Amino acid sequence: MRFRDRRDAGEQLARQLGPLGLGAATVLAIPRGGVVVADAIVRALGWPLDVIIPRKLRAPHNPELAFGAVTGDGTIYLDPRLTRTLHIADDYLRDEVVFQIAEITRRRLAYRKTRPEPDLRNRTAVLVDDGLATGATAIAAVRMVRHALAREVAVAIPVGPPEAVRRLEGEADKVISLLRPLEFVAVGEFYEDFQQTGDEEVVACLERAWKRAQAS
Repeated sequence: MRFRDRRDAGEQLARQLGPLGLGAATVLAIPRGGVVVADAIVRALGWPLDVIIPRKLRAPHNPELAFGAVTGDGTIYLDPRLTRTLHIADDYLRDEVVFQIAEITRRRLAYRKTRPEPDLRNRTAVLVDDGLATGATAIAAVRMVRHALAREVAVAIPVGPPEAVRRLEGEADKVISLLRPLEFVAVGEFYEDFQQTGDEEVVACLERAWKRAQAS
């Protein structure tokens, strides 16, 4: 099974999320591609949309491999196996965290400008991305949302390998994953169209959602 594109994946996730009775839910998308998936979900279900911006911590000499992730409030998740295997030094970790928090700050300003952060107290937070690889960024995001006192934390993803999904299930209250393929190389192989999402599209999706919320 493959998704046509991120919007198709979001529409399929919405059909799974709707019957769950999540109540007062706020969708928090992980940029960039997760925002397009989430936009399709909120259009179908009428929930508010916002963003959460975790960043993966890149392995030395292999920036595509994440040995953990960090969020803007300083929440850090480290994959214990990878951290040991890669012999991550304290000074490397410190420098990588500083670098990624600076990128989180840049993106937050680009996407939200001066808009206040959503109040998640006594609400269900539904975290959305366009797929899961190691699960590091999603786990860091779940932990950040728990710090924000959300009543319940769910994660909705189109695809993720079984091991990563199981790790995430140990962190979130609910995990909705449409595909859990045993043979997994990259998220993009499960999409017919997986072109890169730019900051402009992220901002457009968010502004449309915020205008709909103001009009309702």
